Amino acid sequence: MKVFPLRLKPDQDLRQSLKNFVNQENIKAGFILSAIGSLKQAKIRFANQSDSILLIEKFEILSLNGTIATSGVHLHIAISDKQGKTIGGHLDNECIIYTTAEIIIGITEEFIFNRTIDEETGYKELEIIPNNS
Repeated sequence: MKVFPLRLKPDQDLRQSLKNFVNQENIKAGFILSAIGSLKQAKIRFANQSDSILLIEKFEILSLNGTIATSGVHLHIAISDKQGKTIGGHLDNECIIYTTAEIIIGITEEFIFNRTIDEETGYKELEIIPNNS
C-alpha cells in the first residue's frame, strides 16, 4: 500500500480537489484512511434522495469514507455544526474548505476500481478487478 498525505486550503472544493488529485496521480484504486478539517459550506445528498442539499454554515469534518479512482469517486461525509449536531451523507461538489482539510489517502496497486452500471441497482457501482500487470 502507498500512502499520500494531502492538505487542502481555504476555498478549495473538497470533492473536486480529490478528483483532481486522483487524476493527477493516476490512481486506479484508492481509499480514504483519515480525514479531518472544516467546511464553510457543505453540499450533501441524504439517503434515498435524488437531490443534494446545500448547507451554508461552518462545519467540522468528522469523517470522510469511500473509494477514489480515475473511474470515479464515491465518498460519504459526516460533519458537525456549532452545536455539535452531526449529519452525513453522500459528498457532492460545493463542499468548500473553511480553514483546512487534512486527508490521508491509501492506494493499492493489487486492484483496479471501476464504476459500471449495475443492472440490479441501476447505479454505477464499484467493480473490483485484480491488477495483473
